[in-house]
Amino acid sequence: MNQETVYDAIVVGTGITGGWAAKELCENGLKTLVLERGPMVKHIEDYKTMNDDPWDYPFKGQLTREDKKKYAKQLRVGWAPRDDVKHFFVNDLEHPYQETKRFDWIRGYQVGGRSLTWGRQSYRWSDIDFEANLKEDIAVDWPVRYKDISPWYDKVESYIGVSGEKLGLKQLPDGQFLKPMELNCVEKDLQTAMKTNFEDGRLLTIGRVAHITENDTKIEGRSPCQYRNRCWRGCPFGGYFSSNSSTLPAAERTGNMTLRANAIVHEVVYDENTKKATGVKVVDAETGEALEFKSKIVFLCASAMASVGILLNSKSKSFPNGLGNNYDEVGRNIMDHHYQLGASAKVDGHLNKYFKGRRPNGFYIPRFVNLDDKTKRSNFLRGFGYQGGANRDNWSDMVAELGHGAAYKEAMLKPGGWRIGMTGFGEMLPHHDNRVTLSKDKKDKWGLPQLDFDVEFKENELNMREAIKEEAAAMLKAAGFRDINTYDNATGPGLGIHEMGGARMGWNPRTSVVNKNNQVHEVPNVYVTDGAFMTSASCVNPSLTYMAFTARAANHAAEQFKLGKFA
Repeated sequence: MNQETVYDAIVVGTGITGGWAAKELCENGLKTLVLERGPMVKHIEDYKTMNDDPWDYPFKGQLTREDKKKYAKQLRVGWAPRDDVKHFFVNDLEHPYQETKRFDWIRGYQVGGRSLTWGRQSYRWSDIDFEANLKEDIAVDWPVRYKDISPWYDKVESYIGVSGEKLGLKQLPDGQFLKPMELNCVEKDLQTAMKTNFEDGRLLTIGRVAHITENDTKIEGRSPCQYRNRCWRGCPFGGYFSSNSSTLPAAERTGNMTLRANAIVHEVVYDENTKKATGVKVVDAETGEALEFKSKIVFLCASAMASVGILLNSKSKSFPNGLGNNYDEVGRNIMDHHYQLGASAKVDGHLNKYFKGRRPNGFYIPRFVNLDDKTKRSNFLRGFGYQGGANRDNWSDMVAELGHGAAYKEAMLKPGGWRIGMTGFGEMLPHHDNRVTLSKDKKDKWGLPQLDFDVEFKENELNMREAIKEEAAAMLKAAGFRDINTYDNATGPGLGIHEMGGARMGWNPRTSVVNKNNQVHEVPNVYVTDGAFMTSASCVNPSLTYMAFTARAANHAAEQFKLGKFA
């Protein structure tokens, strides 16, 4: 590649947001260089475990002791990585970071990023979310409202394919949905019990998930979900949305995209004379070669914390503490969602019922607290929702004493009883002292500063965690389920894998990093559209919102480019 070529735009990252930025910029005619720090992953061709069965792996897919050392921090999440998908998670020995306070940074460095392994839950924000900071005098006000983002939600949902049920809730706006997946019999029992026993409007629905569920869809290059539930290995059918199956191919079809893998962006280059960015500096991950690529626009979509690290490392005479950081706002207000706490129970009955396929989705209970005076809680702000599911136990769980012989063989042919569980996803406030900085002395194998996390749950979050457990148990009890157990794994932030903040959006350059169009206030040809720009966190999965803002920002950038604003 010729380092003297001046691209119209550079996109850093190929995950949820990088793919969308690439698609929108390329479809608007901009010659776009897309840089990914990890290796190439081609759709279908590089999903090397996509058709494996459980018996193809020793130790039921568990990692060896040697691999557990490599993935020590990634394993904190509990369900990953496993032998069938470890290649989509980072090796912690090769990609270290520091923890002044515990932060669970779960990552995947490859083309497609975490769009290959995300949970695919897709929910809109409402004005309750966008207005909360202003009404409660928390942090800074969002410079946008739901009406500004709603058309972009429409665009994104129609393109990626989101299945779900319309509910008419003010706290969870409806969208452009494909037909919903089905609840099973036990989940329907809980749904009925909630309607009957609670007066605060709580309800249960099937999750809104980025899976195609209809055969006659017009979504190009993808086919409906096959209910294999092997999503995180990469889906050869394109049943769920990923950059690899959807947005990156769309960008490539235009002929305007150049994609380079193994390119670690560590700095945005700033021109003191023009007051604009001129490109990025890169280290080749394989050779260690130092490179510089030039462009008129830069989109940071590397994932929230990685983009924050790039901004902090982009130092110049005008920005001695990092690009856009003259008021010490870059790296602050880090957020995540509560995770790995809730309740579970055993369920009597329905022993003559089962379900077909492996539904890659569960039920969802939308937020029902702190919505009005009737639902107001006195000891914490904001709210939470739940994701969960019901299933039948492993074949022989109930007959462990029958470990051999004819009786054991017969028992293996019969499913056990039903269980149900739910985990809470709660909002974390944007505390100003929850921050990430560059380590003063620790560097990675490429000589780049490691990130150092100083983030914690505070009183509001701890009070909310108690409510999440209590309400989960109350709903299971109302349904008549038994042996109810609450749990709280007492994790640090990060484990929800919804890390946000560090370059928040706002009106004032002194208290925020980017404006309402996702442009760095003082450097308007640099856009930040991954989770770093989030000003607050809501309690719903954020990826749909990232995509909507990214599509909006990329079209804004294309308009400005055509007007000659970035010449």
